[in-house]
Amino acid sequence: MKRYMCKGKIHRATVTEADLNYPGSITIDKELMKVTNLLPYEMVQITNLRNAARWKTYAIPGKSHSGIICLNGPPAHLFTKGDIVIILSTGIFEEEELANLKTVVAYVDDQNKITKIVENPLMEPWENE
Repeated sequence: MKRYMCKGKIHRATVTEADLNYPGSITIDKELMKVTNLLPYEMVQITNLRNAARWKTYAIPGKSHSGIICLNGPPAHLFTKGDIVIILSTGIFEEEELANLKTVVAYVDDQNKITKIVENPLMEPWENE
């Protein structure tokens, strides 16, 4: 069986730009992409904490250490500068791959600078019951 799992997360990033006239995607600081194992053109889900909007698109790298988080194209209607977002990258994994899966979470400040990186190994199902 294959499972659809979270493999990386940028937690509580601040949107720095929203560009309606760009053809699409989300521009993310290259450093944030690297630490969360996110490749250029990889699909991501962005959730807006202000209005609960959720958008799926592909990531493109922005200047490293710039803090850029820019929603391009149609999502500029749903995400505005200053919004707080959660960016998730996911993958489809075979059962035998799950033992080595560590979801990387990058916590950032209001300038999208990394404050903490946590690697969460997959828990045994229901181990905390």
